[in-house]
Amino acid sequence: MFTGAGLPWWTSAWVLARGHMAETVRIPPPLTSGFSYVTCALFCAVAAATVVGVPFYGYYIGYTLFDWIHFFVMYIVTGMGITVGYHRLVAHQSFDCPDWVKRLALIAGGWALQNSALVWGADHIRHHARTDTDEDPYNATRGFWHSHCGWLFYNTPHRVGKYEVRLRRDPVILWQHQYYWLIVGSGLVIPFCIGLWWHGTFLGGISGLLMGGLLRMFMVLNSTFTINSLCHLVGSQPHGREDSSRDSWLISFISFGEGYHNYHHTYARDYRNGPQWYNFDPSKWIIYMLSLTGLATNLRRLDPSVF
Repeated sequence: MFTGAGLPWWTSAWVLARGHMAETVRIPPPLTSGFSYVTCALFCAVAAATVVGVPFYGYYIGYTLFDWIHFFVMYIVTGMGITVGYHRLVAHQSFDCPDWVKRLALIAGGWALQNSALVWGADHIRHHARTDTDEDPYNATRGFWHSHCGWLFYNTPHRVGKYEVRLRRDPVILWQHQYYWLIVGSGLVIPFCIGLWWHGTFLGGISGLLMGGLLRMFMVLNSTFTINSLCHLVGSQPHGREDSSRDSWLISFISFGEGYHNYHHTYARDYRNGPQWYNFDPSKWIIYMLSLTGLATNLRRLDPSVF
């Protein structure tokens, strides 16, 4: 269902929900950039294989306790690869670490199928620099579905080189970008091999692929997507109202602490998203623990800079 302006109903609902801002929010024009059929097909394949394959296998064959532990461990590793590696280390330089630690973090992040750290980081820098405008890749003014995942399916003219300049100076980021698809493949092959090794059968390998590979990938994707969508639509704004970012402690429980998004937009380079000790932010705890062993240095706090 569309409004008179040719926009989906949820976009108008978002504008109305913003209350006093309804008069000042500019309704974005329809997207004119080309649709990416390859990206759409890839994500539809992952979604279909997960939504159909995982319950089908569970109903006819079943999963063991090990399979669920396998999923949970891979979910944490991959999710932390995005939040600690892609987000706080690469995009925001919230801390420094040895190259071998960075390589491990970017391998784990690559398993999430969210593009290379170079592309992801540049897109995220652009999001902070141009929040809620046409240049914002996950522009929340276009509605929930666009900011959640719809933006992925369009070729944007705004992916320009200036947002990659700093990232391209890092040889580890360039290495991960070069071998990105091999890393993605390893994120499926390794769970299959773990399942094959543990169960000792080919079907055991399939259970490993489904739980530690596809379901884990699907869940981490949507965990990240909720930050781009829900954390710009629901929650509080205790740290600033310059953009649509919002704090949601509830979303932090599924996103490894990324739900304190209003704070993050106010102090983008802070290694913490939840600044208080009681805020659920396992990503900051991992970074802090690394600092205790000397594997993370220059932890930044209260730094509002984007580039």
